[in-house]
Amino acid sequence: MADLITVEDPDDPRLRDYTGLTDVELRRKREPAEGLFIAEGEKVIRRAKDAGYEMRSMLLSAKWVDVMRDVIDELPAPVYAVSPDLAERVTGYHVHRGALASMQRKPLPTADELLLAARPVVVAESDNDHTFAPGPRDSAGQRIAVFEGFVDHANLGAAFRSAAALGIKAILLSPDCADPLYRRAIKVSMGATFTVPYARLEDWPAGLDTVREAGYNILAMTPDEKATPLDELDPDRFERSAIMLGSEGHGLSTYALRAADEWVRIPMAAGIDSLNVAAASAVAFYATRPRRA
Repeated sequence: MADLITVEDPDDPRLRDYTGLTDVELRRKREPAEGLFIAEGEKVIRRAKDAGYEMRSMLLSAKWVDVMRDVIDELPAPVYAVSPDLAERVTGYHVHRGALASMQRKPLPTADELLLAARPVVVAESDNDHTFAPGPRDSAGQRIAVFEGFVDHANLGAAFRSAAALGIKAILLSPDCADPLYRRAIKVSMGATFTVPYARLEDWPAGLDTVREAGYNILAMTPDEKATPLDELDPDRFERSAIMLGSEGHGLSTYALRAADEWVRIPMAAGIDSLNVAAASAVAFYATRPRRA
């Protein structure tokens, strides 16, 4: 059972994990370095716990203690009970959901490890070697996503939520993508950043060769008129596809486009040249979903 500790001093060192949550640059550097992230709100805290993340502590306003009682009783982590005013002074904003938790990050897999885990395979042995064959053709696990330059946490969180809802097996991030475990990304994703496996391709865009070698067809989403409309592409092209989307402002880089196997676009009405990248991800993931006989 966790200890319930009443705190009245905003400078109490035990609250350090929660200080300055609105300072994006500080938190972007500090949280990964210290191996923590912040979950906000009852549902997100419960989803983080259910996803196997270890809790370091919780920060609760008084009215949320009873709501979170089952979690408090289950986990051996300190729980700090504070007033709404003190929570605001510590975090830098009004914590209207009344519940925060500091969670321990898990080790991030490498891109190779993620691709191996995402790939449904059967093993066939010959005399001295092993060969690998794709799994069932109707498996939704054969689609992954690749994000380049997603720097907006809200868009990243929304894209993760679409990926979770529409059967994307895993996500690979370019080195400059935002942190999926930043508080805003988690909140928008409604915890989907806990459930969709992800890794970073440290060598960009050369790391895309690893994706192709794993048997994925790299589809670059672009509004370029030379791209094939999604609804005209042979559905067989989606069977083992890596759907690649670019940054909010500029889309995919020239280097990423050159590395793709095919360019694909979402058909749009006259006068509209593009969609928000989070909306585009939902359309792309839905359009490429497996078709059932």
